[in-house]
Amino acid sequence: MTAQINTAAIPAELRGGVLVAGAGVSGLGAAKLLRTLGVSFAVADDNPANRARAKEEAGAAAFSTAEVAERLAEFGIVVTSPGWRPDSPLLLAARETGIDVIGDVELCFRLDRAGVFGAPRIWLVVTGTNGKTTTTGMLAAIMDESSKDTGLRAQACGNIGVAVSDALVASPRVDVLVAELSSFQLHWSSQLVPDAGVLLNLADDHIDWHGSFTAYAQAKAKVLAAPSTVAGVDDAEVARLAQLTGRDDIVGFTLGEPSISELGVVGGRIVFNRGGVLEDIASADGIEPAGVAGVLDALAAAAVAVTQGVEPQRIQDGLSGYRVEGHRGAVVHSANGVDWIDNSKATNPHAADSALAGAGAPGTVVWVAGGQLKGASVDQLIADHGQLFRAVALLGVDRGLFHDALRRLVPDVPVFVSESTDPEGAMDECVRFAAENARPGDTVVLAPAAASLDMFSGMSARGDAFAAAAVRHCV
Repeated sequence: MTAQINTAAIPAELRGGVLVAGAGVSGLGAAKLLRTLGVSFAVADDNPANRARAKEEAGAAAFSTAEVAERLAEFGIVVTSPGWRPDSPLLLAARETGIDVIGDVELCFRLDRAGVFGAPRIWLVVTGTNGKTTTTGMLAAIMDESSKDTGLRAQACGNIGVAVSDALVASPRVDVLVAELSSFQLHWSSQLVPDAGVLLNLADDHIDWHGSFTAYAQAKAKVLAAPSTVAGVDDAEVARLAQLTGRDDIVGFTLGEPSISELGVVGGRIVFNRGGVLEDIASADGIEPAGVAGVLDALAAAAVAVTQGVEPQRIQDGLSGYRVEGHRGAVVHSANGVDWIDNSKATNPHAADSALAGAGAPGTVVWVAGGQLKGASVDQLIADHGQLFRAVALLGVDRGLFHDALRRLVPDVPVFVSESTDPEGAMDECVRFAAENARPGDTVVLAPAAASLDMFSGMSARGDAFAAAAVRHCV
């Protein structure tokens, strides 16, 4: 079953013919939505298999980018897949001819706000460099608990859970969209102003796509225009961007004692400083994933919930019931007094910093790292956490860069470097080394600080290999 659709409410700019740029997962989803609405559209993709799939699954007229470039005048708007770079020739040509280019989530927002799917939903948007998925999951769990009071059904969507387009047409109706959005999706938005937005943190990422850190940060910072805004004020760049808005109603979150209009941690409790009075919200203990990163994500989710008037008990229940998704800090094996933590999602140094923070006492962590650094430096990461390491195991294409930094910054830490180019073999060697060096009470942490595609099909495959090897070598 799908929601009732009011086609008369479709915005005028979507009535003159829509070109969907890209027929991958996002593009195909947009095409199917447009077909459901009865909107005239075509698809552009240079991959013949994608074009064939668009024809079969969405009934689309499908063209190569060269073919459709000659027919741009037939379209009133372009809906691009988020992965298409701003300098893609077809998108540049469209904008040069005055055709608006928007993203698939922007399309969904315009349709929802116009009332195409009934009364507009409540949009709660989560973005940042790291922690998006966990924060989104926590917030969705909290809003699900809150539905016991409000009757409003919540759903995690966007880059977690289901596609936004699927959530909009779901039956029973989804009233609250808790959406994890990337910088790509926000870049291609212009009217998307959520009811609440949270900017978690910012670090170098996707610079090759955006062209600069400034452009990347500006895309993320669009959520600060929401009527209810939350910002991670422990992050200097986020705090700066929040201050630049000139607003005095932004709710901050911090690991320390909160200032007015901030959530923080006091005596093991998450508290909200409302006008100088500390309101108890929830426990900061027992949060999954364990450690600083999990507490920060919980603070962010709780802060958004506070802006929506959610009762503290519902926030507590949501956080207590939340379980971390795979490869984001879960303990995947325990034996001989050693915990093995899979944080394969830590695909850059900033994410690894959060994963290692609070991972253990000095000298009690065996770190498994390596992969594609994509130009990033690990010097600061190692300088900040080197005292934790009992030993380090490295794999992947940029293992030498890790090794050089470790030798310079923590020369006394034992380091193993796998030279194997076989992903399973390399991980097995690293885990065997970790098992041989870990002692009861230690933690072995897979927090690669690098992307996985040099060896693995993705970060999930890397984490699965780690978990399987841990079971083999630590019994």
